[in-house]
Amino acid sequence: MARRVTAVSLACLLAAGLTPPLRVEAAQAAVCAAAHALRVPWPRSPKPEDVARVMTEVTRRLAGITPPARITVPTWVHVITGGVRPVSDQDVEAQIKTLNSAYGGVYGGVDTGVRFKLEGVTVDENAVWFTDPVGNERPMKVKLHRGDATTLNLYIAQLSTQMLGFSSYPFWYDESPGLDGVVIDWRSLPGGPLSNYNRGFTGVHEIGHWLGLFHTFENGCTMPGDGIADTPMEASPTEGCPPGKDTCSNPGTDPAHNFMDYAYDRCMSEFTQEQAERMHQMWAVYRHAPVT
Repeated sequence: MARRVTAVSLACLLAAGLTPPLRVEAAQAAVCAAAHALRVPWPRSPKPEDVARVMTEVTRRLAGITPPARITVPTWVHVITGGVRPVSDQDVEAQIKTLNSAYGGVYGGVDTGVRFKLEGVTVDENAVWFTDPVGNERPMKVKLHRGDATTLNLYIAQLSTQMLGFSSYPFWYDESPGLDGVVIDWRSLPGGPLSNYNRGFTGVHEIGHWLGLFHTFENGCTMPGDGIADTPMEASPTEGCPPGKDTCSNPGTDPAHNFMDYAYDRCMSEFTQEQAERMHQMWAVYRHAPVT
C-alpha cells in the first residue's frame, strides 16, 4: 500500500479480485485503500461469500494432506529505481530480518513457523515502473519474476498516494503464476521516511496476504469474518493506535495489534495461532502440493 507523507493511512492493493470463484485475472486489480479519516470500500473488495468459498476449497483440498510444521520461503527481492537507488542491500537485509522476527513471534503473538531466506537481490532502473508499479505490474513481473509457487518475489518501488503495497493470494497462483508476489513502497522499509509506517510491517502485512490471510476486519461484524476464529470480529479497520477498540458485539476486543489490521507500525505486534495454522494450510494446498 502507498500513502501520503502527511495524513497517511495503511492500505493495501490486492493484485486481483476474488470473484468469480477463485478463477480470476490478477491484472484486474482490487483495491483496499484508505484516507486518514475516511476508508472507502472498493467495488472488488472481498464479499462474505468469497471468504466462505476459499475456506470450503481449502478444506476440500486438505483431505489427505498434512501441512508442514515449518516453512522456509525462498525470497527474491527486486529493487526498482528511478535513477538513484533508494534501497541498499543492508535495507533489504533489514526487511528480511523484520519478516523473520514478526513471523517468529519476536514482537508478540505466536511463532508462525514461517521463515524467509533471501536468495538474491536484483536492481533495475526503470522510472516508469518505479513510479507506477500498479499500472506496470505485468511487464515488471514478467521480466523479473523468479522461481515457482513456493518462491516469494518481493518488489520494492514507490507507490502513489494512499497505498503502501499490494499482494497476490495463493489461490490465484494457478491462474496467473507470473503475477504472483508482493509489491511494497521503499519508504515503508525499516528506518524509511514514512512516519508511523517505517518499521517494515507493510511487508509483513502484505506477505500475510501472500500466505493466505484476509484482513482481520473482513466482513465487519458478519460471519464468517476473516475466516479465523481467534481474531475477534471488528466493524472497521484500525486507524492509528486507539486503546481498547471494540466495534462488534461479538466476544473479544478488536484485534488492533494484529499484523493484518491497519494500525500504525508501532502498534502492530502479532499473528495468532489460528492465523499461523491457516498459513500452513494455504501453503500445503496452494503453494507446496500440486493443484487438484
